Amino acid sequence: MGLEWKNIWLKITLLSINLMEINKLVDLNSLRTAPELSDNQEKKLLKELESNILNADWITIGIMARCDIRAIQALQSISKKYSSIKFENLDSLHAVGSVFLKGNQKTGNVCIRSENGLGEGILITCQYDKEAKEFNTFGPLPLDFFTK
Repeated sequence: MGLEWKNIWLKITLLSINLMEINKLVDLNSLRTAPELSDNQEKKLLKELESNILNADWITIGIMARCDIRAIQALQSISKKYSSIKFENLDSLHAVGSVFLKGNQKTGNVCIRSENGLGEGILITCQYDKEAKEFNTFGPLPLDFFTK
């Protein structure tokens, strides 16, 4: 698919996302890129997400962004909002073009790779020490979700 068709597809996708009603985290599951959210939607989703994060033993974070700087900024916004979520060696991260960044709260490790064809957004996966508990992934959330 040529670049022009990809841009048209992305615009159509974004338009259809904006027409969707997002009231719960589960409403994000089928999306490839984060929707624009109203203040009210963000408050509802943040309340639901925080409940899940507090019940998890640790989280992993996946960030899809158009460049490494935006992905790192989104990760830093999470650490700024939640003092218990810290990551190491962010200064050494670098990738060219669209990227996927993954951070693990339990280890503090972060890695980043170039990857084309992704949408944009933050994915949060709540992890548990007991294998009997099933992990849940939430998102994609907007890259600026944790800055407000």
